[in-house]
Amino acid sequence: MSEINLEYDPQLPVVESRDKLLAALSEHQVVIVCGATGSGKSTQLPKMCLELGRGEERRIAHTQPRRIAARSLAARLAQETRTTLGEEIGYKVRFTDQVSQQSRVKLLTDGMLLAEIQSDRDLNQYDTVIIDEAHERSLNIDFLLGYLKQLLPRRPDLQVIVTSATIDPQRFSKHFDEAPVFEVSGRTYPVEVRYRPFEERDGVDLPQAVVDGVAELRREGRGDVLVFLSGEREIRECAAALRKQAPPETEILPLYARLSSAEQQRVFSYGARQRVVLATNVAETSLTVPGIRYVIDSGQARISRYSHRTKVSRLPVEPISQASADQRAGRCGREAPGICIRLYSEDDYQGRPPFTDPEILRTNLAGVILQMKALGLGEIDQFPFVEPPEQRYINDALRLLHELDAVDEKRRLTRCGRRLARIPADPRIARILLAARDFGVEREVLIIAAALSIQDPRERPLEAQEAADEAHARWQHPKSDFLGFLNLWRDYQQHRQTLSRRKLTEWCREHFLAPQRMREWAEIRRQFAEMLREAGQHGAGAGTRKDRIKTVGQASSGRAAQSPDRDSHHDDLEDYFEPIHRALLTGLVSQVARHKEERTWLGARGVKLHIFPGSALAKRKPKWIVAAELVETRRLYARTVAEVRPEWIEAAAQNLVSRSYSEPYWRKRAGQVVAEEQVALYGLILASGRRVNYARIDAQRAREIFIDSALVAGELRTRGNFLRHNQDLIAQVEQLEAKARRRDLLVDREQLAAFYKSRVPEHICDAAAFEKWRRRVERKDPQRLCMSSADVMRADAAQFSAQDYPDHLLINGMQLPLTYQLEPGSEEDGITVTVPLAALQQLTPEPFEWLVPGLLHEKVTALIRGLPKRLRRNFVPAPEYARAVLEALPRGEGSLIDATSRQLQRITGVEIPAGAFDDIELPAHLQISFQVVDRHGRELATGRDLAALRSELASRVSHELAASADTSSAAQVWQRSGIKQWDFAELPEAITLSEGGITFYAYPALCDEGDSVSLTLLESFEAAERASYAGARRLFMLALPQQVRAMRKLEEFKQLRLQYRGLGSDEELREEIVQAAFDRSFLSSGLPRDRESFEQQLAAGRAELMAQAQQLAADIETVLSIYQQLRKELKGLNSPALLESLRDIEEHLRSLVYPGFIANTPAEQLTKLPRFLRALQRRVEKLKVNPTKERDSLRCIRPWHEKIQQRLAQRSDRGVPDPHLEQLRWLLEEYRVSLFAQDIGVQEKVSEKRLQKLWREVV
Repeated sequence: MSEINLEYDPQLPVVESRDKLLAALSEHQVVIVCGATGSGKSTQLPKMCLELGRGEERRIAHTQPRRIAARSLAARLAQETRTTLGEEIGYKVRFTDQVSQQSRVKLLTDGMLLAEIQSDRDLNQYDTVIIDEAHERSLNIDFLLGYLKQLLPRRPDLQVIVTSATIDPQRFSKHFDEAPVFEVSGRTYPVEVRYRPFEERDGVDLPQAVVDGVAELRREGRGDVLVFLSGEREIRECAAALRKQAPPETEILPLYARLSSAEQQRVFSYGARQRVVLATNVAETSLTVPGIRYVIDSGQARISRYSHRTKVSRLPVEPISQASADQRAGRCGREAPGICIRLYSEDDYQGRPPFTDPEILRTNLAGVILQMKALGLGEIDQFPFVEPPEQRYINDALRLLHELDAVDEKRRLTRCGRRLARIPADPRIARILLAARDFGVEREVLIIAAALSIQDPRERPLEAQEAADEAHARWQHPKSDFLGFLNLWRDYQQHRQTLSRRKLTEWCREHFLAPQRMREWAEIRRQFAEMLREAGQHGAGAGTRKDRIKTVGQASSGRAAQSPDRDSHHDDLEDYFEPIHRALLTGLVSQVARHKEERTWLGARGVKLHIFPGSALAKRKPKWIVAAELVETRRLYARTVAEVRPEWIEAAAQNLVSRSYSEPYWRKRAGQVVAEEQVALYGLILASGRRVNYARIDAQRAREIFIDSALVAGELRTRGNFLRHNQDLIAQVEQLEAKARRRDLLVDREQLAAFYKSRVPEHICDAAAFEKWRRRVERKDPQRLCMSSADVMRADAAQFSAQDYPDHLLINGMQLPLTYQLEPGSEEDGITVTVPLAALQQLTPEPFEWLVPGLLHEKVTALIRGLPKRLRRNFVPAPEYARAVLEALPRGEGSLIDATSRQLQRITGVEIPAGAFDDIELPAHLQISFQVVDRHGRELATGRDLAALRSELASRVSHELAASADTSSAAQVWQRSGIKQWDFAELPEAITLSEGGITFYAYPALCDEGDSVSLTLLESFEAAERASYAGARRLFMLALPQQVRAMRKLEEFKQLRLQYRGLGSDEELREEIVQAAFDRSFLSSGLPRDRESFEQQLAAGRAELMAQAQQLAADIETVLSIYQQLRKELKGLNSPALLESLRDIEEHLRSLVYPGFIANTPAEQLTKLPRFLRALQRRVEKLKVNPTKERDSLRCIRPWHEKIQQRLAQRSDRGVPDPHLEQLRWLLEEYRVSLFAQDIGVQEKVSEKRLQKLWREVV
């Protein structure tokens, strides 16, 4: 062992207090030494300890916050003690151990001393511990100070020295039970502080304030300027402003942590030009910039803070503390008197907090708590910190450790946690390393984890940012920044194997890589691999792949040997994309996010974040991402990100996700009770709508649903006969309930479920288990699961007559099926009759008004109760009158409403006006519902308005009839065309067809096709009759072509042509008269229905045909003559007082004479037209003389006219003529004659009373 030189530099202020310090160190276990920078405390205190005989049997530990300080200070001590570095004076930092057996003083980082505690709980290798630069209050320093406070009672021989700058030394003294404080002055010169608050000056921003400050200091004399700014952006802005306005000889130098080493070294070299160094707070304590005479302090800094609310690290710009401001000012008093310009006011300075918050109060404590638990130091809230952290930050740290599976729900260290604690890395990184083996990607993850543990080796110099980005782009992966590290590593390793150290350094600089950081990366990867091996892992990986780390995207053959300078491709290693990122997710699971909109992602706990612009994914929009870190500056950024899948996140967060379930339900196809699962992680929905077997969640509830839905409701797919048997029994009772409109016949679902519960074992809750059990049980007892009537019936149903609730209605010879529903308030409530579309037009509403016998009494009662009060009070109690009405009514004849009205009037003598029942709204179940189906049984329409359904579907009936006829050989004979003579069998009035088990009628018809006729089937007898008259007329005309030609040349036509103008063409006039003449000659005796009748009628009418045509022409000539006279007379009447009458007259005239009236007017009425027109002519004459009487008559006729025209329109729309309505329509003409032209005379008795009687028959 060489002799140690313990000479002291007398110029150092600490040496002046040497005697006092030696005495204090001899008397006190703990001593606080407070001295400004340059006082010599870091180099001289170890020598004083050596002088006192310490470091002989045990060592002196001397901690430093940074590795560079530990190395440089060890070298300086070795130099001053004239020993060899690594022998008496050694150092140990993260990647270097320069300590030998004879080392008495050991310089090490505070983090390294913490790591040693794991294997040396009482620090038995040391007799002295010097905690240097304690004022920085890093997490490690505060932890060491707390640990030493606990250790000192167990180690009374241990000397502890705490050194601090002139920042709150009394806090350390108090922490160590009022330990003595020695203050040592520093070697500094006076500093003049000037306050220049720029925010109080209009139009001046920070860059301009810096420019003005530099100009002011230049006037004070030559000297370099150190400007403290908050971040890189502010540095760039101020540099740009200075380059524009500062003298050209000024050298502007940026200084911040992310600069390359070469750029940082520029601030330490002197030159002829004045230097302006623009720095972050890295120049406050970490680096000493030489030659600084002036300081400009912006008063702000980015200070790392952990956000309890968002659970992410923030880097907000904050006003610095008074202590930091004093530290900054002191930087210009090291070599000569200096000047510090503060860009804020003195009042602002005085109002700032005295000290910067220690790191423990503004960072995540997960690493500290993990180490404390591993060391068995108790709970963190009981640990003697200098300043204990808030409970909410402790809770957050424990939450993160639980997320990493390091602690359990009771906050006890897990097996995984113990392994994590042995890895001196951030807990997240450690967790990723442990997961790597599980996914078979140890090699890949070691490289990525090491990269995440250092400062990014890729550099972006201000003056070459684009070139740097272009160089770095070769390693980018389009989906993952993590895989970008693998690409970079592969490229670097290829060049490291082939290039010398100097050439490799040149290659790094050409590609904008920091050589030192690249070497640091490799060293950390190596150490991580050793740690994993020590923890029972295999750093080389479990597989046998020898060259797994290829460029991501590079094929396994061919491209592996390509030149390192060629661009890489990104379609290899995709097989490992998933396992790599699933391993990463184990440590980063709370740092996932889902794409929300544009460039915004939604992270855990609702935070909004953005992908950092430098990421390869910055311009993409992956749906899900994971980030290595979330940092908040102006915005919350995700740095180092990758695209991931939600199922990977869910797998990584099994103990963290919350699962919620929709209401469980029986899924017939799966044969299981299922629920839709939603999986969420910190508010992010990872999966939604996923069907899961609910039996695994709640077997008891699943069994209840299985019995209720699968068995009671009959939704089970089974080969057992029991279910159909039971369902048939239940359906019979339900149908009886629907008919009787009662809900008390079928037992409730609970009783039905109880039947199955008593028979099915408790563990069965799905189809598979049930079927297996059923097959075994039914071999011994086939009826075990079969219900009896007593199991499903609650009351005796014998009181209900099946005849009162038939299953079919017999309408027009058709058996129409009925269904019953008991669903009050529903559209389906009540009785529904199924009607084939082909038979729809044969039905009228009246028969359906009678419903079924079992509901008829209720309906008539409802009709009586719905009458206006003045009428209703005559029929109380309504049920008894309803019973009396029904006793006197024959079932199903005519309209139920009209029949009820007549019977009530008969019983009481009270006259019920027409329409009294029109506005009554009956309950749905007292109005029959119609379901119209096609020939395949498919529903086409439903509703309770038969007339509306007929109108809606009228255009489809003929096609349906034809389609139905195509399926019936008997009906196909009535599907012919091109017929020109009667060469077919007898034309029946109706034939029968069948659809869906319903037999209905179709009506054969002869249809006029112009030059021939066709046979077809129509939907009603009336339509077929009307069509067949026209078809028979055409057959008669085809049989007599010469007569037709002769009739068209009659001389009488010439006289009629002029009078018919305005009503039709000459051709139309001739054709109408010819058709009317044929009707009178051949069809006046009726429609022939066989060939014999046709021939007889043809022979009988042939002789009178021409005479009929001439007589018809004469009659028409009379009609048209009167018509034209009336038109002329009406043109001369335009008095406003006569307007109502004139409108009625014109409308009446148009109803008698219109285009086609000759053919459409029945022959009997056509002969009466001249009289009706003369009566109308007489009315016009009287109107001029006595308009008052005209108005009285008009009031009588108008209501009848409107009712009849409306009814005619309805019947026309349905295509069904009504003989009663036709009779009423022409009787109304006689009524007009009686009112307006009595002198013309009527040919048929007519009165208001007779009209009303006929109207009742119509409606």
